[in-house]
Amino acid sequence: MPLSGEIPLKTKLSLLTLTILATGCATTTQHTSHNKHWSYTGHEGPEYWGALDPKNSACDKGVNQSPINLTGFIESDLSPLKLEYSLGGHEILNNGHTIQVNYQAGNKLGVNGHFYELKQFHFHSPSENHINGKSYPMEMHLVHADTEGNLAVVAVVFEEGSRNETLKEIWNTMPEVAGNKRVLPSIVSVNGLLPSNRDYYRFNGSLTTPPCTEGVLWLVMKQPVTITKEQINQFTGVMYQPNNRPVQSINARPVLK
Repeated sequence: MPLSGEIPLKTKLSLLTLTILATGCATTTQHTSHNKHWSYTGHEGPEYWGALDPKNSACDKGVNQSPINLTGFIESDLSPLKLEYSLGGHEILNNGHTIQVNYQAGNKLGVNGHFYELKQFHFHSPSENHINGKSYPMEMHLVHADTEGNLAVVAVVFEEGSRNETLKEIWNTMPEVAGNKRVLPSIVSVNGLLPSNRDYYRFNGSLTTPPCTEGVLWLVMKQPVTITKEQINQFTGVMYQPNNRPVQSINARPVLK
């Protein structure tokens, strides 16, 4: 995998995929000709995503799919991430698959001199990525896009411990009904959900929801952030079911640390 900031893509993401990412990982009414929607269980669950729509073929046939079990690390001189985030979280959405906070423009992630803009962050429980075989009770994905539509995701895992005050502020406004969106009473900063140690793992992957598009740069923070059991339960109580895609085969991909 190249160590430059810009990850090469053989196929650029479509405008449709970018729209999905800008407004949510997915919507409760899916973008298929048969008006099919996907789920995390049953006959619309992950093992069937590729059959729901031809546009989802990467879900079955892709070779660089996410999430993964991060293991077999390759030592590398990874440059520090530039996380230029300020207040920007202004609205919260329940799209039926996750709880998402949309972010205002102007907040950026820098990787080796290449910059991506933060679009939104959202949550999965239990975690989608595993680290050395360990699953965590929750994971947050910060979704970024550059000017050409290339995507980068910063992932943060959460473990049970002390209360997170930023998450408390977000959860207090969390819509309980799928499709509902609310304006946060005060603009929040995602900095309050990031670990103090910014060391990270890096690999090439994909979206973890249909259409499972590949060519996504994944940056997984090594240090977990603590949240309380109550905060975990607040999220899972609204989602009603786990919202994590099972880990996918690493294949020949290097996982850098």
